[in-house]
Amino acid sequence: MRKCATLFLAAFALHAPAQTFDTLVTFDWTNGGNPQYMALIQGNDGELYGTTAGGGTAGYGTVFKMTTAGKLAPLYSFGATGGAFPTAGLAWAPNGNFYGATEAGGTNDLGTIFQITSTGTLTDLYDFAAAEGAYPYTGLVSTANGEVYGTAELGGANNYGSVFKMPASGALITLHSFDLTDGANPFGTLVEASGNFYGTTLAGGTKGYGTVFEITSSGALTTLHSFSDTDGAYPPGGLTLGSDGKLYGVTSAGGTNGFGTIFKITLTGTLTTICNFALTDGSLPFAGLIQATDGNFYGTTNQGGAEGYGTVFQMTPAGVLTTVHDFASTDGANPSGALFQATDGNLYGSTWAGGANGYGTIFSISENLAPFVISAPISGKVGASVRILGTSLKGTTSVTFDGTAASFTIRSATEITTTVPAGAKTGSINVVTPSGTLVSNVPFQVVK
Repeated sequence: MRKCATLFLAAFALHAPAQTFDTLVTFDWTNGGNPQYMALIQGNDGELYGTTAGGGTAGYGTVFKMTTAGKLAPLYSFGATGGAFPTAGLAWAPNGNFYGATEAGGTNDLGTIFQITSTGTLTDLYDFAAAEGAYPYTGLVSTANGEVYGTAELGGANNYGSVFKMPASGALITLHSFDLTDGANPFGTLVEASGNFYGTTLAGGTKGYGTVFEITSSGALTTLHSFSDTDGAYPPGGLTLGSDGKLYGVTSAGGTNGFGTIFKITLTGTLTTICNFALTDGSLPFAGLIQATDGNFYGTTNQGGAEGYGTVFQMTPAGVLTTVHDFASTDGANPSGALFQATDGNLYGSTWAGGANGYGTIFSISENLAPFVISAPISGKVGASVRILGTSLKGTTSVTFDGTAASFTIRSATEITTTVPAGAKTGSINVVTPSGTLVSNVPFQVVK
């Protein structure tokens, strides 16, 4: 391990002990292939859901579900007449289904937005037109009121990409069209914080190396930072909100060594470069970070590492970087999607290539972290409906929001429904079960 701030003094990274890495699925094209900018998501049933950019019955990609033990079940194969190539992962819908996007296909072959059930029934909600946006490569964000927010890499008024929202009615609204000076080619999934949305553009800005931006639900955009190459270049992976209230992300190039950086930025735009990657500990990080329940950040690099096929890494809040796993092609290669921590405490991810058939893999990493619960959504007003996902939830005796008791209904061993109680304040959700108390992985934000 090494302290990122002193990277120029070190050219290596030690490996962290005690992790367990398992290859759970090897894609063979018939069951999907080349999962790309996809992060898995956990459904009401406790299973994991995701997409592949290729493969399936027609070769245009798939939606699948998988048990945490690695049993894969393809749910839907895209065909020539519908959407094609779902490169990003899925987002929760308020009704318990999932939203997703394809980067191509649809009426104009510019991509689609779809909704899919846990049993594989897919509904095409929207086909993109160039004036609104084109080629939505990354994931969507679903809000508590049923709105969906996302980005398209190209199209819009200036053909540099757009930010859009789709209300529950299904009529898409273009919130902002980038004009190169304020960014170009938005590529990462948006993150919601303090009532606004935050994201990155792969290019554009004052120096041409990409930006970090804030946008309101009504479309007012503020460029928070323009990268200059020395502090990073071409941020592809979107942002994550840290427990300290700051946003964290990666750039795929630039920095001291030219292999990319890890940065944090305040909601008002003060950016700090935390880490400069060296080839030995990974390069070209395409995916964003996640902050796991141990407080550490985890991510992947697309290339570099001991074998050159990419890495999984851990970074402490203080900036100590540790390589968790070096891919060797046989167990996967070139991960480009973010990791996901399931309620069993383990981390799950995918690789674009490698594995026995060369079409990518799904893997898990155990850091011996305790089980927890996830709320969907992670914010809401008093009285708002909330789904709580976890494991072994039958027999639950108490649900509290920052200590305030809430009424609840046990739907299954993996799902509880509740409402935000009167008097609740922002803080952790605690669920008391016969086997112990499960705490939410992030604080629930009570909004006015």
